[in-house]
Amino acid sequence: MADLIKLCKAEDVAPGQSFQVDADGMPALAVYNLEGEYFVSNNMCTHGMAWLTDGYVEGDEVECPFHGGRFSIRTGEPTAFPCVVPIQTYPVSLVDGFVCIEPAA
Repeated sequence: MADLIKLCKAEDVAPGQSFQVDADGMPALAVYNLEGEYFVSNNMCTHGMAWLTDGYVEGDEVECPFHGGRFSIRTGEPTAFPCVVPIQTYPVSLVDGFVCIEPAA
């Protein structure tokens, strides 16, 4: 198993919220807490130059603040126009209270 990248403490991400993280060698990332289940995606919207962490989390979707498009936090798939290109998501591990992902290949 590859060394994991620690992104943040799980407690740093409030339930129903997102949290921006910068990790060496990775694009800007968004960490989401959906009722104690954590997800990580690229933070930049694929439609426009906007941080998804500046948008709104509703249920298991994040709404981009730029044009109001939406993505599934769980899968990265676009769920509302004008977004049509998925955002990159990453498998998450919780290790000693930290949200972690594997390094990019």
